[in-house]
Amino acid sequence: MSKTIIITGASSGIGLALAEYFGKKGNKVYGLSRKVVNSDYFVSIPTDITEKNQIDNAISEILKKETKIDVLINNAGKGMPGAVEDSTKENILELFNLNLIGAVQMMTAVLPKMREQQSGKIINVSSIGSEMGLPFRGFYSASKSALDKVTEAMRYEVYPWNIHVCALHLGDIKTNIAENRVKTNVSEPYKEVYDKVHAVMNAHVDDGTEPLEVAIYVDKLLQKSKWKAHYYFGKFGQKIGVPLKWILPQNTYENLMKKYNKMD
Repeated sequence: MSKTIIITGASSGIGLALAEYFGKKGNKVYGLSRKVVNSDYFVSIPTDITEKNQIDNAISEILKKETKIDVLINNAGKGMPGAVEDSTKENILELFNLNLIGAVQMMTAVLPKMREQQSGKIINVSSIGSEMGLPFRGFYSASKSALDKVTEAMRYEVYPWNIHVCALHLGDIKTNIAENRVKTNVSEPYKEVYDKVHAVMNAHVDDGTEPLEVAIYVDKLLQKSKWKAHYYFGKFGQKIGVPLKWILPQNTYENLMKKYNKMD
């Protein structure tokens, strides 16, 4: 049965792969992004999700054509490499404004319709890195971790209306995410080790999972009748970092992470 699906960050990478994948399967897909996309498989609506009025206009436009909203995939987001000490208030607010507040504003925009129809599914795209403070990505980890906790809280709040919410934690996906990161300055004390970590970071993305594989996984997720709060998708070497974080002593875990990021 055809579903009405809204996907944010649909102009490239994971969002574009999701939008075209579900559009090809016969769903009514609306892709929200700042850039307009010409596609035969979904409707592109130019929307900056950090601006509530633009979100409201987009949802209003969708509801003029559709009688329901079945799925929201909160995919829009960006990274922010750099040392905690070097990050400015403006950098931090820019990141959280998109990764957390933008996602929350999207949820609050679709919830009235989902409540009315007594159904709906929301996937908040998070990161495996939300489960630990990553070196030189502290605020990215923090922004996604904050979204995780909001996701958990919402599961309590919206279940009476048969609305399901989960966080999908992704490992490195082969996208152009490096081009869209919040740019921070790197001060001299950190530069040598930062350059090593940054090179590893980019290499992991270049060797990451294909976006189409994410779309296939999300399709299987949407077919489930019941959801857990958290799902993890990516290469084994990244996913294993989550249970190791839970069971290993902190210092032992940190030593493993230093080696993984070539900090030693």
